[in-house]
This record gives sequence, C-alpha cells and structure tokens, in this order.
Amino acid sequence: MNDYLIRQYEQVKADVAAAAVKAGRRPGDVRLIAVSKTFPAADIAAVYDCGQRLFGESKLQELEPKTAALPADIEWHLIGHLQSNKAAKAVACASCIHSVDSVKLLERLERLAGEVGRRVDILLEFNLSGESSKFGAGDADAMALAQAAACCRNLRWRGLMTMAPLDADEMGLHRVFGGLRRLRDRMAAAFGVELPELSMGMSGDYHVAIAEGATLVRIGTAIFGKRDYMK
Repeated sequence: MNDYLIRQYEQVKADVAAAAVKAGRRPGDVRLIAVSKTFPAADIAAVYDCGQRLFGESKLQELEPKTAALPADIEWHLIGHLQSNKAAKAVACASCIHSVDSVKLLERLERLAGEVGRRVDILLEFNLSGESSKFGAGDADAMALAQAAACCRNLRWRGLMTMAPLDADEMGLHRVFGGLRRLRDRMAAAFGVELPELSMGMSGDYHVAIAEGATLVRIGTAIFGKRDYMK
C-alpha cells in the first residue's frame, strides 16, 4: 500500500507542477494539500516521508487524534464545514480554516483565538455555483463577511475558498474558479488587504483551478485512492 501511495503522490505532485507551468506560473506558486480524510495515520506518514507537510481534514473528530499521532511539523488545514459549537477545537488544532462562511462563525473564531492567544489563518468560503447541497456564503453576504474578516485581529484573513459542481463541464469550472479569483481581487481592492490564497480544485478539476489562479489545491482521491465511508 505504501508503494502505491508514494507513486500516486509523486505523480500528483508532478502533475500540479506541470499544470502551473502550462498556465504560465511557477510550480512553487501552487501548494498541494493532501486531503487525508478517512485514511489512517499510517497512510499519512507514508506521504509525509516523501516530503509532504501540508494535509487537509474535513472533520475535527479525525483531525484531533491525527495531530497527536503524527509529527508536529505537519501543517493541518481544516477544509470541511465547521459548526460554531466546534470552533474552539478548530482554533486549537488547525493552522488554517478554509470554511469560514458566516459572520457569526467568524466572530466566534476571532473571540476564541484571542482567548487562547493564537493567531489562526482563515479563508472565506463562497458558494459560487448556487448549489443547495454546498456550504459557503452567497453573493448577497460577500462584502459583509469580507468587511468583518478585514477587521479581525486574532484571525489572519488569507484568501477565499470554493468548490465546483461535481458534474460541471470545463466551461463551468472556469466560470466558478475564475469567479472566485475575480471576487478575491474585488475584495482585496475594496478593503486594502493582500489576499494571496485561492483554495480551489480537487482531484477531478485541479488543472482548471490552477489555470484560473489556484494557490492551494485540495487533492485526496488521486493520492490516497477511493474512500470507504462505511468504515
């Protein structure tokens, strides 16, 4: 299993770098998040031994034990939906929270981070596809959420995150990913802040996301294989 993971990881890493070059960007402009949700610590350790230090988890009940069992220099990103009542655990475990999608959640994270004296990186999540099955703030709430993020002292607002529809064609992917980039640019100009990160693109669509400016691609299946959610 470890040999398979190593081959898959190295292939994905090479493909991400090649996609960046094809888009006229430097390979170092795009960072790979190895999404390890549902996979055991041993699989993460195999990819870690290849040099990967950036991993993503969707649920805190998986993230907490993995942070304790694996090396301390791993940079853990929480990429799944976060409920307000679990915000304290997120502040304690995650280096970056991708899924901040409401002013209520933002304010709770800001308060909790201040209480423990920790500065946490965050991304604002937007639902640009309009799908009811996806989390993320909508267009109507965008600027209010951005204004609140710009005022935070204990959270460091680094950029935006989105997910594209699973059945989107290439034109649809460009529309969603390009839309997030344009929204980021408008927010950066409106609030006078640098927003270097765009978290977008997964195993099936990261090439398009990179072409549209992704700086963080969240790739799990292409590295670890298909997930067994019944385990």
